[in-house]
Amino acid sequence: MTETIDVTLYSGGHRGAEAEFGKLAERWGIREVNFSFEGHNIERTRGVRVLGSEELDKGDVSMEIVSARMGRTYSKAETVRKVIQSIFHMVNNGHHVIAVGWIQPDDTFKGGTGWGVELAKLFNRPVNVYDQERKTWFSWKDNTWVAEVPVIIDKTFAGTGTRNLSDEGRRAILELFENSFGPAKEKQP
Repeated sequence: MTETIDVTLYSGGHRGAEAEFGKLAERWGIREVNFSFEGHNIERTRGVRVLGSEELDKGDVSMEIVSARMGRTYSKAETVRKVIQSIFHMVNNGHHVIAVGWIQPDDTFKGGTGWGVELAKLFNRPVNVYDQERKTWFSWKDNTWVAEVPVIIDKTFAGTGTRNLSDEGRRAILELFENSFGPAKEKQP
């Protein structure tokens, strides 16, 4: 098992899956970095890193490319652009990408989280997703989703996902931490 003192979670700190990843990282003594930007509201306050405009620009990509890759359009382009730019920093820093939500029929992942999953595929990073509808973990291998229970073995990982985290999704994240790092360092109150 990986020693937690050497591990860093990169996330966005939003309510739901990202906040759950952060709570568990704190419980296990794992460093936490939550990328945000001016005017962005997030739930987690631990390890917040506010990205300036120059840093955000490093993750800039044409919204047409995002729309084409994701198979959908985005109505609030400027707000979504900043979210997508901050997601780039999560994936660029976290070698293993882990997401909780829903796999769609076109093999993309639902919501803004989907862009993080697509970037992981493009960067040829290990990527695991928990599909809340199927109640199963999947890995992206040979251009298809394969049922597989993940274990975090890298020193950096990105934890992201839906704001609408189900009890099963919450349990899946907890089991991921237990399988990867053993028992928590301290019990939650």
